[in-house]
Amino acid sequence: QVQLVESGGESVQAGGSLILSCAASGYSYNDYCVGWFRQAPGKEREEVARIYTKYRLGYCLTSVRDRCTISRDDAKPIVHLQINSLKPEDTAMYYCAAARERGSCSGRYDYWGQGTQVTVSS
Repeated sequence: QVQLVESGGESVQAGGSLILSCAASGYSYNDYCVGWFRQAPGKEREEVARIYTKYRLGYCLTSVRDRCTISRDDAKPIVHLQINSLKPEDTAMYYCAAARERGSCSGRYDYWGQGTQVTVSS
């Protein structure tokens, strides 16, 4: 069974940076799409970034696309999400998700982690 575990979330001051990590187990970590999502209380879940692990092609989405980088670890089945210049509106629970894909990410995911909390104070 595929398992995903997020880590790295914490309370930080506005303007700082965070690197979140998504560690995967139970699959080969090839030909998978891994996505990062976030959800704040009272708001809908939104996708932040995605990466196709086979070719390490990643993209940042939504309002953080000019402040983020998604990457795959060069040796371990871990995907990182870095967000710079953090703002209070970045406060949310952050989740990673994964799906087996053929060539590219479809935007649909089958496996989800439990989430890691990010809190940004002004």
